[in-house]
Amino acid sequence: MSKLAVFDLDGTLVDSVPDLKAALNRLVVARGLAPFTDAETQAMVGDGARALVERGFAARSAEMTEADYQGFLSDYTQNAAVLSRPYPGVADTLTTLAQAGWTLAVCTNKPERPARALLDTLGLLRFFAVVAGGDSFAVRKPDPGHLGAVIAACRGDADGTVMVGDHHNDILAARGCGVRVIWASWGYSADGAGASAEATRFTDLPAIFARL
Repeated sequence: MSKLAVFDLDGTLVDSVPDLKAALNRLVVARGLAPFTDAETQAMVGDGARALVERGFAARSAEMTEADYQGFLSDYTQNAAVLSRPYPGVADTLTTLAQAGWTLAVCTNKPERPARALLDTLGLLRFFAVVAGGDSFAVRKPDPGHLGAVIAACRGDADGTVMVGDHHNDILAARGCGVRVIWASWGYSADGAGASAEATRFTDLPAIFARL
């Protein structure tokens, strides 16, 4: 049986809110709108960059234009790893999993280009056979087709795959594929309902994988 571990990015591998907030605030302040806090930004993360910017403008009773979104995307891609950092133990744990024979992949709703830029700058891109963003395929999480496409790209199968994510979108996508899913409780969501297991630290994952 293949062994494939698929990870969400924001709130699972990396605490990316600081740079998401910074890019969003540069945009809205330039439009004469009030900036956002970490908590406000975190609550809007999980459905991709466009949704984040749309929600930000809606929260300020304003309407996002396509130019606003493209400006945010360009800014964020160039500044995705200024303040963002991997969660404790990520690199060591990914090394352990790879040495144990796991193929590693990323399935995120963040657009693929900034996702790759973030992982590359943080020294994590080298671990992953596939990095699939929210714009890599015709669908994105919670649609199970997003995760299914990642599994297919890795030549894996549902029985041998484990998904790790902090968001209900990860749990829904995994369940839709018939894949076991671990809720990353250190992340941005307080709801892990439907997960196969809960991890409170990234370093707990190898032991949990062995139990599933």
